Amino acid sequence: MSYPSQLRAFVATLVFTGALGLGVAHAADASLADWQPCPDSLAVEGGTPPSKKWDLTLSPYTHHWSNNPEHKQVMLVALDSHVSGGRFCGLSLFTNSFGQGSAYVYVGQQWDNIFGNPKLFTKVSAGLLYGYRGEYKDKIPFNQAGIAPAIIPSLGYAITPKDSAQVFILGNAGLLFAYARSF
Repeated sequence: MSYPSQLRAFVATLVFTGALGLGVAHAADASLADWQPCPDSLAVEGGTPPSKKWDLTLSPYTHHWSNNPEHKQVMLVALDSHVSGGRFCGLSLFTNSFGQGSAYVYVGQQWDNIFGNPKLFTKVSAGLLYGYRGEYKDKIPFNQAGIAPAIIPSLGYAITPKDSAQVFILGNAGLLFAYARSF
C-alpha cells in the first residue's frame, strides 16, 4: 500500500469513526450540550481545576525496535480531555504498524515537574486498543477479536505553555514521537 493510499485509509477511518461516535452519542441523548468525554468520577475531589482542558496530539514518526519489511509508517491523531488532579481520558485514532485503521480508548494520569524541571512531565494511560486483525492479530498480547488491553507510558517536554513534544513507549514494538497542542 503506497503512502497516499495509507493517508486516504487513515482519513476514511477518522471520518467513519467520528461519524459513528457522533451518531451513537446523538441517538443516546438528543441534547449533547451537557456531554462530557471524561466522567466526573475521574476528577480528584477537592482537586484544582486543570490549567488546560484539551490536548490534541499528532504523531509524524514511529521508530520500530525491529526492522520488519511489513512495517508501515504510523499516523496518529489523539484528543485528550483533562479533569482535575492530572487525570485525563481520550481517544487516539491511528494506522498501526501494518497499515490497519486502529483506535485506542484510554484513561490516564500526568505528573508534572519531573526531576524538579517544570517543563518535564510524564504520563501513563491504560485502555483498550482496537485494530490488530487478521494475520496481525498475534502482534499484540491478549488480543481477542481485534481488541486488547494496553498501558502506554510517555515522557514529555513543554516547549511553551501550550506546546509539547512527547515520546510514547510502545512496549517491545518501539517509540512513537509526537507533538501536542493544549487548548
